[in-house]
Amino acid sequence: MRSKKGIVAILLLALFLYLSLYAWNARTGVLDDMASRSGLEFVGLVIKPGQWVADQSVALWKRYIYLLDLRRENDALRAHLDEMTLELAQTREQAAEVERLRRLLSFAPPQDWDGVGARVVAHRMGPNAVLDSVTIDKGTLGGAEVNTPVATPDGLVGRVLRSGLSVSTVLLITDRNSKVPVLGRTHRTSGVLTGLGPGRPLEVRYVPLNAPVDVGEILITSGLAQIHPKGLPVARVVAVERSDISLFLTVLAEPLVNLPDLEEVLLLMPEAAAAQTQGAGTAPPAPGPDAAAPEAQ
Repeated sequence: MRSKKGIVAILLLALFLYLSLYAWNARTGVLDDMASRSGLEFVGLVIKPGQWVADQSVALWKRYIYLLDLRRENDALRAHLDEMTLELAQTREQAAEVERLRRLLSFAPPQDWDGVGARVVAHRMGPNAVLDSVTIDKGTLGGAEVNTPVATPDGLVGRVLRSGLSVSTVLLITDRNSKVPVLGRTHRTSGVLTGLGPGRPLEVRYVPLNAPVDVGEILITSGLAQIHPKGLPVARVVAVERSDISLFLTVLAEPLVNLPDLEEVLLLMPEAAAAQTQGAGTAPPAPGPDAAAPEAQ
């Protein structure tokens, strides 16, 4: 019985407190304000982590898009850089070629001779590449007949050994089959310049034992073989040795032309033949079958 009265008393007390609080809140609004603030704080506690996750996700996506665009831009810049590098290399090569051609065109051939330009298209062609030679893009249609001298502004290169319609083989002065009558520019001592093979010095044969020859002297063509014009520089003397058992000096020389790096050359021909080749554009007579053979040892 007492427990029931206690419960009733508690309920009545709770009701009284509720009504008192309600009346007090109705007059002051304090509880409504506290509830409103508490609800906002709760909502804030729930929303802020979600907002932070959303902001981080958006920022991460934006960084990904930025990096993706940056990578595409870098790829485009890298491709452009490669293109510009290639263009620069081509420009440098063209500038070097222009300089070589300008120097080639500045070459003044001997009197009554003229020069026709040709480009080297191959080195050491032929069966087993036994000949020290180059192939040029001029043949009989371009005036390149057998034994036509070939030179650069630095000096003599060799002579045409075989000539087709549009290409020719040039026998270099370093080949063993090459024989060029020469003179010393200073002492005018004569001899025959002979090749000993690629990578080896040239030898000047048949120089008398007491003939004056100096190391460093420039050797020029003598014109005695009626193939090369007289006065073309050919080689530089690098060694002179005397022997007690020979009637001739041992004279070694080096070419004035850097033969392994040849790119453009000049075909030297009499002015009349050059004018006919350049003007009329007709092919000169084809050489005989025996004309292509190397000169006799």
